Amino acid sequence: MSDAPFHIRDDNANTELAITVAGTEIARYVYRPDTPREESPKPYLYPLRTLSGALVGVFRPWDHRWHKGLQMTWSHVSGQNFWGGPSFEQDAPGHGYVWRENNGSQLHRGFDHCDADATDAAVTERLEWVSSTGQTWLAEKRTLRFHSADSERGIWALDFATELSNTHSETLELGSPTTHGRPNAGYTGLFWRGTRAWTGAAIIADGAEGDEVMGSAGAWAAISGEHDEIDGGATVLALAGSSSADVPLKWFSRSNPFACLNPSPAFDTEIKLEPGHRLELRHRFVFIDHATDRSALQPIADEFAL
Repeated sequence: MSDAPFHIRDDNANTELAITVAGTEIARYVYRPDTPREESPKPYLYPLRTLSGALVGVFRPWDHRWHKGLQMTWSHVSGQNFWGGPSFEQDAPGHGYVWRENNGSQLHRGFDHCDADATDAAVTERLEWVSSTGQTWLAEKRTLRFHSADSERGIWALDFATELSNTHSETLELGSPTTHGRPNAGYTGLFWRGTRAWTGAAIIADGAEGDEVMGSAGAWAAISGEHDEIDGGATVLALAGSSSADVPLKWFSRSNPFACLNPSPAFDTEIKLEPGHRLELRHRFVFIDHATDRSALQPIADEFAL
C-alpha cells in the first residue's frame, strides 16, 4: 500500500513519461527513444531511482552502448537482433560477435491506459517489433505498474507484463547467445543494468548466491551495493514471475564485469512461437533504499512474491 500519491506526466514533446511519488521522480519511461539503429531502438526505463533519489541504473555505458537502465529486449529472434550491438554466431572468428545489418526496433504505437492515483501509476502500451527489413514480426501489449511506495521502509515496486504475438508468416525462434553456442550467455528478455559503482556487488538469490546464480531457476535474485557520490547503498530485487512458454525462466545475473539482473525466458532453450500464437511474461522489480543481506531480503521477497 502506498503512503503517498503517484503522479505521471507525459514529457519531452510526448516521448517519455515521468513517474513521481513521495516528492521523488523514481523513473522515466522513454517510449520514443532517439537511439542509433545499431542499438536496436526500444523503450527503456532510465533514470531509475530509489525513493531517496539515489540512481540505480546506467545509460549507454562505454562497453555496451545499447544497455539502458531497464528494458525489454530479445537477443536472437530468427536471425534478427532486438538486443542491440553485434550478434553472437558460434562459428564466427574471435569471440563470436559479428556486426550484421540485423538490428530490429520496438516501435511505440499508442497507450491504451496511462493514469496515476493514490496507490499506483499504470501504463498499458501497444508496440510493434519491426525487423531490420521493415517487417512487423511481433505485436506487443505491455503493462507497467509502479506501486507499493513506502517512504518509511524506502521501498517501491515495478510490475512488468507483456504479451508478444507472432504476426509474422513463419514460426519465430526466440533464443539467446547460449542457445546459439555460448555458455552462460543466456541474456534476453527484461534486462536491468546497474551503476558502475556496483561492479563486484553482492548477488543473493533464492537458493544460490554469487556466481551460482547464473543459470539458476530460483523465484528471485537481488544485487545489493554502495553508491558513488552519496553515502549509503541500495538493493535491486527481481522476482522471476512467470512465462507462458514451457521453457523455464532462468537468471542471467552477474556483478563482474558489470552488475545486471535478467529473468531470461530463453536462457539455454529456444522458444518456438508459431504464427498467431502469443508469449506472455510477467516480472517484478523492487527497489530498496538501503543495502541488505539474505536475512533481510527473504521476507521482502516473500512479501512481493508473484
